[in-house]
Amino acid sequence: MKIKLAAALKLLVVMLLGTTLLPLARAAELSIALGADVTSMDPHFHNLTPNNNVAEHIFETLVGKDARSRLKPGLAESWRAIDDLTWEFKLRKGVKFHDGGDFTAQDVVFTLDRVPAVPNSPSSFATYSKQITEKIVVDPYTIRFKTATPYPLMPTDMSTIYIVSARAAKGASAAGAATEDFNNGKATIGTGPFKFVRYAKGDRIELARNDAYWGAKPAWEKVTLRIITTDASRVAALLAGDVRAIENVPTSDLARIAKSNDLSLYRTVSHRLMYLHMDSNRDRTPFVTDKAGKPYDKNPLKDARVRRAISKAINRQALVERVMEGAAVTTGQLMPEGLFGYTSALKAEPYDVDGAKKLLTEAGYPDGFNITLHAPNDRYVNDEQIAQAVAQLLSRAGITVRVDAMPSSVFFSRASKLEFSFLLAGWGADTAEASSPLKALLATFDSAKGMGAANRGRYSNAKMDAMLAQALTIVDDAKRERMLQQATEIVVNDMGIIPLYHQHNLWATRKGVTYAARTDERTLAQEFK
Repeated sequence: MKIKLAAALKLLVVMLLGTTLLPLARAAELSIALGADVTSMDPHFHNLTPNNNVAEHIFETLVGKDARSRLKPGLAESWRAIDDLTWEFKLRKGVKFHDGGDFTAQDVVFTLDRVPAVPNSPSSFATYSKQITEKIVVDPYTIRFKTATPYPLMPTDMSTIYIVSARAAKGASAAGAATEDFNNGKATIGTGPFKFVRYAKGDRIELARNDAYWGAKPAWEKVTLRIITTDASRVAALLAGDVRAIENVPTSDLARIAKSNDLSLYRTVSHRLMYLHMDSNRDRTPFVTDKAGKPYDKNPLKDARVRRAISKAINRQALVERVMEGAAVTTGQLMPEGLFGYTSALKAEPYDVDGAKKLLTEAGYPDGFNITLHAPNDRYVNDEQIAQAVAQLLSRAGITVRVDAMPSSVFFSRASKLEFSFLLAGWGADTAEASSPLKALLATFDSAKGMGAANRGRYSNAKMDAMLAQALTIVDDAKRERMLQQATEIVVNDMGIIPLYHQHNLWATRKGVTYAARTDERTLAQEFK
């Protein structure tokens, strides 16, 4: 009897251990469905949020950002302006790269030299390093950056450039290792909380926890970032338990997820601006014709009245309520309320079809014209649906719009080659202040100065350029913000771009997994609990 009882107790213990350990084993693995494709593992190839999001698991920046986009120490423990033209960064000691190599100031120098030399970059990170005229290594853990003029945004800029291992990324060219060497893992050596395991383009990225990480250890030993760009498939994977979290929750599923006992929803207003960009520079533009289909000798989009007419013809509130299902806020400027550079002087353009028609008539287009709106169909929440809705709204003002939506990998490459006349895109203000979209989207294109890197309409306004250049030398935050507000007012009133709305960032998880919603859209495995 005692033998049978002992055996039964032993079996019970095994069963209890089994039911306890299996969930724990599963808990050490996290699978997340990403909503947008990743074009490369090279952290300097393409300044694109999905790429940067993945890079942040493997690589780190000198300066970090918290969930509200506020600066915090990263690979640099501290920083200070020594004088008007010199910034000093004190680097964190004892940090190891994934291959065991020490992180030092030489890796920072190598990284900053590599950034502008990466070939065929659709959107370069060079805009964040161009201000540096000299890099001085004081000692292995102290580096100084010289600038030609006072530059208050150095710490902010250093929160955008991911540091790579000089030893792992050395190569024959100025750019060091080729982008393909990062895609295949040869050069994908960072200091971040996860190590690179595998990149299957268009499918997944596999990561393993970096147990030698200097900071807080992630809860997950293994992470799989699955690329599922189709909304329905992403939600289905969550419901089936194939993944434990998803980003870019489809707005059509918000109500169902909110009511589910098995799922949790997380949201916050993003500083991502959804906007329309127009070819306002060339005398002739490829995708605009008269109503008979004949190309114009003169580009209508060069006329600010035409650009304003397009803005007036768009019912932003309808886009937010009907297409975005409430998961956005209308805007008439670059930053959402509460962030640096927001100005109360700019409101969302009122919907006014009659006003749009009047402006078109004044500009010499009483019957409107034909135009193609190019857009991605897998990058932003409801991107193709928004493009179609914009087309319908513009038709009421006499502008006939054909929508040409395509995968983001194709869209951004073509847009950067200036192949389009009219496009829908989004910009996440990576520096969380108005200088980011002003520099990238609206400053006159100048690769040498790192300006206008994403100015795909080649808009140019000398007055704004001068004001922005001055603002970027002002260390006093209040004075700089006012100047950025004035620069924003200039370009928005001139319709350099047409702001539409700031979208909500949305995540959903299975019960037992939580996430702190971030304004910068980052979906970081290390922050899931």
